[in-house]
Amino acid sequence: MFTVKKIGFKQIDDFIKLPYKIYKNNPYWIPQLDIENKKLLSDKNPYWKHAKKQLFLAYDDEKNIVGRIAGIIDYNYIKFQETEIGYFGFFECIDNVEVAKLLFDAITKWLAENNLNKMMGPMNPSTNDEVGFLYEGFDSYPKFLMPYTHKYYLDLVQKCGLTKIKELYAYNIPVALDDRMPRLTKALKIVQKRNSNITLKTFDRSNFKKELEDIIEIYNSAWEKNWGFVPWTREEFEAIAKDLVNLADPNTIMLACDGDKTIGMLIAVPDYNYVFKKMNGKLFPLGIFKFLYYKRKIKDLRLMIMGVKKEYRKKGIEAYMALEALINSVKGGYQNCELSWILDDNIMTQRTAEMMSGILYKKYAVYGN
Repeated sequence: MFTVKKIGFKQIDDFIKLPYKIYKNNPYWIPQLDIENKKLLSDKNPYWKHAKKQLFLAYDDEKNIVGRIAGIIDYNYIKFQETEIGYFGFFECIDNVEVAKLLFDAITKWLAENNLNKMMGPMNPSTNDEVGFLYEGFDSYPKFLMPYTHKYYLDLVQKCGLTKIKELYAYNIPVALDDRMPRLTKALKIVQKRNSNITLKTFDRSNFKKELEDIIEIYNSAWEKNWGFVPWTREEFEAIAKDLVNLADPNTIMLACDGDKTIGMLIAVPDYNYVFKKMNGKLFPLGIFKFLYYKRKIKDLRLMIMGVKKEYRKKGIEAYMALEALINSVKGGYQNCELSWILDDNIMTQRTAEMMSGILYKKYAVYGN
């Protein structure tokens, strides 16, 4: 017999620690820092100013924790997308349909109490964070800020009555000045000829506030019609940017400009999951030394964001930024770059990945009712 109970922040450590048990014998799962997971779920996270959550834990007869889930309502998403839907997130569970059903039933009931009858997920906790269950590509490590979940979750979620509503793709792109260069350079010359006013620059940490203003404006403009999109608030973006700016390599962040106006961006960050694998979720007492040592050995990137303002689309500017970022990545000693995530209907970005010799090697799935 299993039971599911609501929990508060006092039990957050139990919630955060469960994945260590669930993935104990899985060589590919990488724990993020416990302190960051706690910050993500804390009310101090500016996301929760326009969202609410309820955490649940599942227990067996001996009071062992065997599953977890969060119910999430993002009021900005509901308003922007004009759809009455809630999220489930942070789902982890032993391979047991009864436990999974109890967890999803708890979310269904909680959302109904908040006048919502539809749900989708996992969102951890939003569409601007980790999204989806891993659907294909279980035999390799996840990249920075990408999820890794058990294959049996796909069976559990379907047996609980949820259906797949969206696929998200990840491409692996080699970082090398190889036989791609002649055709890429040829394409670049065409782009430059057609857009002689467009220039590129790398991220300038010393001009952080101005660069931040440009990036948030482009992000909220370039993705506004995408599935699942919800604009970042300024406070959210500043919180995320302050964390990422210390991890970023400025040479792999490209900004496209039309004169003095920034109109596009490409943000690729070093794959810190290589470091986190060594730290096992702990920053102290020894984790900080592992972080400082292993971060110098990172050889992969994750291209997290690439887009241009609506009026500058279909001009080849994305490919222009990608080529310049590739050249800088080679100089930085990187070997591979994951482009993720890409919507299954975003054909243009998929073609850009393929033009860069990218291989579709992971898929993620969002489920809903």
